[in-house]
Amino acid sequence: MMQAAAAETVTLYAAGSLKTALTDVVKAYETKSGNKVTAKYGPSGLLKDEIAGGAKADVFASANMEHPQALYGAGRSGPVLLFARNRLCALVRPGLAVTSTALLEYMLKPGVKLGTSTPKADPSGDYAFAVFKKAATLTPGAQSALEKKALRLTGAKDSALPPPGRNVYGWHVAEGRADIFLTYRTNALAAQKENTDQQIVALPDALSVGADYGLTVIKGAGPAAQTFADYVMSAAGQQVLAGYGFASVDAK
Repeated sequence: MMQAAAAETVTLYAAGSLKTALTDVVKAYETKSGNKVTAKYGPSGLLKDEIAGGAKADVFASANMEHPQALYGAGRSGPVLLFARNRLCALVRPGLAVTSTALLEYMLKPGVKLGTSTPKADPSGDYAFAVFKKAATLTPGAQSALEKKALRLTGAKDSALPPPGRNVYGWHVAEGRADIFLTYRTNALAAQKENTDQQIVALPDALSVGADYGLTVIKGAGPAAQTFADYVMSAAGQQVLAGYGFASVDAK
């Protein structure tokens, strides 16, 4: 039992792709510790900028390692811990007969709407553009073509928001704004639960891109911030993350 001497409130800033999993982690931590956690979820790049600009946060959980490393490098936070892994995949609309082998061909088709998140603001967008860079090794000119046609539908400050309770990626595909959406496997699994006819297609090995998630405690945070970070890294916290499709930090 990691009961604090007096209950504290931890302010968590975390990537949107972590919201469902960390909500469960937070509940378990609060029960175990007696502390409270208030959370703000959003694109990791925008959250990092808010913290760098002075926003009050105690723990930052990012969908990449670079954003928390930037805070650490600036002396704003402690060391960065790799706490989860994710992987990019394609969420595909019903009726589009896409296989892993043919995915690049379909992404390049002029009539196929290709959705991504917004690079720099959201690591998911950066990872999608890393896929495009890999595509150039398979098909000359593919990187430029994909970057030009990519519809940056999520991750920006002015991105359209889905109705309450809807998964944003499944919503965009269901509404016809994207035929193929490159997103995290965890997001795609959540979208498919709401939209059972949507397909999840793995990227072929030559285009595969993994996502390392970094956790850091902000300088000046109270003791409970470290106990929360420790709980995320614990076997119990890792088990919750695994239940939502994240790979453990031991998985390569």
